[in-house]
Amino acid sequence: MRTFALAAAAAACLALPPPAPAQEGAETAEARGLRIAAEAARRDEGFGDSEAAMTMTLRNRHGEESVRHIRTRVLEKIDDGDKSLSIFDRPPDVRGTALLTHTHKTGDDDQWLWLPALKRVKRIGASNRSGSFMGSEFSYEDLSSQEVEKFAYLWLRDEPCPGAETLSCAAVERYPVDEESGYTRQIVWMDTQEYRPWRIDFYDRKDALLKTLTFADYRVYGDRHWRAHRLAMVNRLTGKSTDLEFGEYAFGQGLTDRDFDSRALSRAR
Repeated sequence: MRTFALAAAAAACLALPPPAPAQEGAETAEARGLRIAAEAARRDEGFGDSEAAMTMTLRNRHGEESVRHIRTRVLEKIDDGDKSLSIFDRPPDVRGTALLTHTHKTGDDDQWLWLPALKRVKRIGASNRSGSFMGSEFSYEDLSSQEVEKFAYLWLRDEPCPGAETLSCAAVERYPVDEESGYTRQIVWMDTQEYRPWRIDFYDRKDALLKTLTFADYRVYGDRHWRAHRLAMVNRLTGKSTDLEFGEYAFGQGLTDRDFDSRALSRAR
């Protein structure tokens, strides 16, 4: 993905005054939310491509864990959404499994899952993108790049960032444009210094809080491109969670569209 003390943040939120009513000529909450999302996207432009190794830890509500090792590749596309490929290396029962995603700025994204045991590619249809990815708390929808055009936006308030209270965050509500999205809305906390996400709350089709994604251990590459090296997705209904821990990113690897076509799935090693 390209891309996700809470009690103290909540207390600080309660202490903040409500936003002043919009005056004639003032920026609307919708325009401000869109501007924040567009600025975050603009600041990450130009990374080209990247590769990284990742450890995925799945944890059930009893604390029992299973660990998977994955390699990720991303190709930036200026005229459309980004392309990504995730390849499982360990354990042996999932080795060679690969997910290919072509994100689009508008319309349905394209996703394919290579299942080496069956020697076949499974296409992930739009109606199935809310399903769990390989038993994790991340859905297929979560693994697409979060293009600005995918949402409508509403700025809610400014407050300390959850998990990074020394920073100021804008809390922005965003609404998926896709009618088949698994979410009615998401609330994103984005810091107003570097425009990095620190937390995302996901609300399901019944508008109940379903999952919370938190970001930590940010590192900067090339003095511009920030990447969180630890992500934690917690299912608020089941108590299950999935942690992602990334190694160092490598940029400028010379990746091309050929590395992300449908044949790249069966070539994944």
